[in-house]
Amino acid sequence: MPEYGPFEMIAYTGSRVLEDESIVFVGTGLPIIAAMHAQLTHAPSLNMIFEAGSVAAILEQGMPLSVGDTRAFRKACFAKGLCGAFELTQRGYADYAFIGGAQVDMFGNICSTYEGGTYSKPRVRFPGSGGAGAMAANCEKTIAIMALEARRFVPKVEFITSIGFGDGSPEYREKAGVMGSGPYRVITNQALFGFDEKTRRMTLLEVLPGKTAADIQELVSFELIISPDLKDMREPSEEDLALLRNVCDPDGYFLKRKVAK
Repeated sequence: MPEYGPFEMIAYTGSRVLEDESIVFVGTGLPIIAAMHAQLTHAPSLNMIFEAGSVAAILEQGMPLSVGDTRAFRKACFAKGLCGAFELTQRGYADYAFIGGAQVDMFGNICSTYEGGTYSKPRVRFPGSGGAGAMAANCEKTIAIMALEARRFVPKVEFITSIGFGDGSPEYREKAGVMGSGPYRVITNQALFGFDEKTRRMTLLEVLPGKTAADIQELVSFELIISPDLKDMREPSEEDLALLRNVCDPDGYFLKRKVAK
């Protein structure tokens, strides 16, 4: 197999999780790259929603650097602004929210607000929600994307920026007044995770070839459920990598980043 970087693996895995003729609300960066790759390969009728108001654009002019980039509106069938885009999700017209984050816990809650200290005096302040909080609350399923590092996979996030299954109780999302079925996949460079239907806890579904479940558990700060059907992650082909490197992100804004050691 050809050599690939960690964020190329994340983008490729994100692409293959997306189905043709589905509707995905994409966040900036790797979610856009993954959705663009999917649209160029197995999902030509993938419909993307961008926070600035574009729906069902054809990304043939290159990767939008932000959700408000004019390239995100190329051949869109809908362009009505931020409120219009979020109204669509509130009415149930989004199969997936595709977002990033700084931390995720065992129940799929995501923090992108702060780490350590308190809200008013954090040790580290992150950019915050943007539209991700509303996306996770309104879209049918949430796909999260981030590098696999112990500091990111924590037993309980300090602040819920984007809601998952909360404390794992059966009616948590309903009582919180949010829509959708909640977290669906967490995509990383070394593993693909889902969630157990009964306990709502994070479940290891796939591992990078050459890795074991024990290797992945060492990088997660809580006990994982291991799928009885655990399998290897599919790796990108030379054609997939050429698309990612030469078409989706030719300047390497996101794909050339490094994972912290």
